[in-house]
Amino acid sequence: MGERSRVVVLRELLPAGQELLAARFETDSLGLDATREQMLAAAAGADALVTDLTFAVDGELLDAAGSQLKVVANFGVGYDNVDLAACAEREVVVTNTPDALTNATAELALTLAMAAARDLSGAEKDLREGSWQGWDPARWRGFELSGATIGVVGAGRIGGRFMELVAGLGGERLYTARQPKPELELKLGAERVHLDDLLRRSDLVSLHLPGTPETRHLIDERALGLMKPTAVLVNTGRGTLVDSKALIRALDEGRLGAAGLDVFEGEPDLDPGFLSAPRVALAPHIGSATFRARDEMSRLVAANVIAVLDGREPPNPVTRAKK
Repeated sequence: MGERSRVVVLRELLPAGQELLAARFETDSLGLDATREQMLAAAAGADALVTDLTFAVDGELLDAAGSQLKVVANFGVGYDNVDLAACAEREVVVTNTPDALTNATAELALTLAMAAARDLSGAEKDLREGSWQGWDPARWRGFELSGATIGVVGAGRIGGRFMELVAGLGGERLYTARQPKPELELKLGAERVHLDDLLRRSDLVSLHLPGTPETRHLIDERALGLMKPTAVLVNTGRGTLVDSKALIRALDEGRLGAAGLDVFEGEPDLDPGFLSAPRVALAPHIGSATFRARDEMSRLVAANVIAVLDGREPPNPVTRAKK
């Protein structure tokens, strides 16, 4: 019997996936506190690397692994942390875990929208700090989303599901996408519009785009200036979609109604201005953090690795090897 292939988990994979890999291959896991130097050392000789969005998968890491590396299995639907060109040059397959987190992330977007619209975080802060002095008809008034015009920027899997979740609120549903989404238009009465039109018309804007050079600071000072002063902005896509400084200014100056954010530029750091800005609901990148979604993502990571090391097409290829 030949030597078992080696799989290196460069941070952590939940047991739902880890156990599947350990049953087939030699596996190593570095843990959440792994440094870049530890990753480079551990990658040497790996046939598969399990990665995530918190660190760069670049030429240096691929070269540290060696020419026998066959697959980079990224934990998450996004893969902006992976240098796809470097992987293609080395004929390394890249995979991700779409679909498994669609419901979880769409539900969190709705949670943040509601929390931001009603300034739940601010009200809870008053309650916890003992500042609440009893019922006050003028305090903690927020925005109702029933009948609101809701704009979805990026109506892919997650954006489309979010649109389904908010359909019961009534109102208009607008979306942007590279291609028309006839199923959303037929089922939900959604209207495909230009981004500027969506920003001007929407009472709630939810962002569901990947982080790329083209989408960096899509929501900047100009874009925020197009939005209604009572509008709510939600971002569960990537932190780079929004110019943090511009958003904080808009909130501080009352030029935007509220914001709900699960992602930030420079994670895990975030601009301290968000901590003092009014009417902002914050979450630490937990869009996919449900038991069901994270376990299924872990199983998909394992399924992708197993397929490639067995010489088969993986369930979720981002890129394919030429050989």
